[in-house]
Amino acid sequence: MRGDDEAAGLRSAAARARHLQPALREQERLLGEPVPLEAQREMNAIDARQAKKLQESLDRRLADQQMIRLLSESGFAGVHYDRFAEVLARYGISVLRGWMFSGYVFELVASRGFDLKPHELELEELVRDSDLREELATMTVARALPTFRQRALIEAGWRADGGASIATYFMGACAYEFPNEYRRHRVQQKRWRRGEAAEEINLEARFAARGVADEVLGKLRVLDDLRSINDPRTRIAVALTLDGYTQGEIQQLLGAASIRAIEGLLHRWRTKAKRSEEGGFRG
Repeated sequence: MRGDDEAAGLRSAAARARHLQPALREQERLLGEPVPLEAQREMNAIDARQAKKLQESLDRRLADQQMIRLLSESGFAGVHYDRFAEVLARYGISVLRGWMFSGYVFELVASRGFDLKPHELELEELVRDSDLREELATMTVARALPTFRQRALIEAGWRADGGASIATYFMGACAYEFPNEYRRHRVQQKRWRRGEAAEEINLEARFAARGVADEVLGKLRVLDDLRSINDPRTRIAVALTLDGYTQGEIQQLLGAASIRAIEGLLHRWRTKAKRSEEGGFRG
């Protein structure tokens, strides 16, 4: 009896074990099924798109190779090269402006070891100030072009079988130049802010040295000058400054993007007024 019980237990355990095993026959049946037609079409479409992209990339690089070969005949100089450089520069400026607007340029240069760590206000400034984006892009391209001509063209650093088109290769050169150009911009901004601070201190010192009457007369003269300010926002910013409002309060009242925007308005007004005053003295 005991032997029969043990045998029954083993058979029961074996049955349970069989239930735990995958259904090999079912798997084999599924693996043997044909791929659905819709899935085949989708895979074929993906393969076709990838093949098309590879072919387009190859065609583009071969066309670039032919163009570079023609430019090399004149030593990468002359009318034809100037036209090539002009087209490349316009392309580079356009792409860099977009990269700066989106902030992608900082991610790109950080991946290459140049972590500029932009402040939120700097990113905001690039989004808001189209002229700044244009200036930075133009200077970056201007500095990248000579290096690109020497290394990519004269020294044959660019090759058609390298995987990148000539335009993509050039944008890589721009990515290496941008950090230096942006650092120059930061230095200029710091100098400008120090100059502004020194000017404010000198202005306060002059007012403190004057008598009450002189101070009042000075403010009245500036109020008269307000009528000559054509830009309404600048006129309001100057008037509020004379009334003792802080730049943060003026920013809120005018709905300006930032305090830096108010600083810019006042700086441009002071510069224009100073030039006008100097012109009057010379006259």
